[in-house]
Amino acid sequence: MPTAQINGQQIFYVDHGSPRDGSPTMIFSHGFLMDHEMFDAQVAAFSDRCRIVTWDERGFGSTVHDGQPFSYWDSAADLLALMDHLEIDHAILAGMSQGGFLSMRAALLAPERASGLILIDTQAGVDDAETLAAYQGMVDIWLAAGPVPDLANAIAQIIIADPTHHDAWIAKWQTLSREALADAAGALLERDDITDRLAEITCPAIVIHGTADTAIPMERAEELAAALSGAGPVARIDGAAHAANLTHPEPVNSAISVFLSPDSF
Repeated sequence: MPTAQINGQQIFYVDHGSPRDGSPTMIFSHGFLMDHEMFDAQVAAFSDRCRIVTWDERGFGSTVHDGQPFSYWDSAADLLALMDHLEIDHAILAGMSQGGFLSMRAALLAPERASGLILIDTQAGVDDAETLAAYQGMVDIWLAAGPVPDLANAIAQIIIADPTHHDAWIAKWQTLSREALADAAGALLERDDITDRLAEITCPAIVIHGTADTAIPMERAEELAAALSGAGPVARIDGAAHAANLTHPEPVNSAISVFLSPDSF
């Protein structure tokens, strides 16, 4: 199992290889409660034209977390250190939700290493007080009782909203360490607002967002795209909820394909 000892963590990753010399590299970072497998459809679609790396972030998947609190700035440092480990000088950083949070922070920490950003159902800001309170309530139940059916189904509806995918991901959630979840939830709920720093990010970017995303409303995606000088209009994925790339891979992959055209870089 490929792992890298990075920043005190044992980071699991999959390097899907490079189809040819000079091909672009994309590194996909997953959302909260998800893991690298949420990008299987993107790996299948682009591995013939790009080097693709997927990985599991602290608290999730097969990565072994050190049990200490962390922030998305720490996760961004993990991403950059993983690039060092794999001898990747620069890459297109693709992130869904919290994967977008850390990808934007990586672009701020090391702008020369982000050749582009693919931001899927994410935002630069923070959630309002009511939403934060609701999420904290869900976390409290999970930490006390685990992902009981009512809670797991409610979360699956928010993130995925496609019953054909629910059971597989709920089964993964049943195996999560409650301690690791507590640290990951702290990073999510206590993250800082980087809206005022978006002007520092000048690389090409695309914002992709599901029209039925209830976790992050479309107006946040529009604000993000407007603030990024390298981004055009939001690529709207009709009917998709939060994990648009998982449930609606064809239109998401189509938007990514357009972004990867030679004229974009």
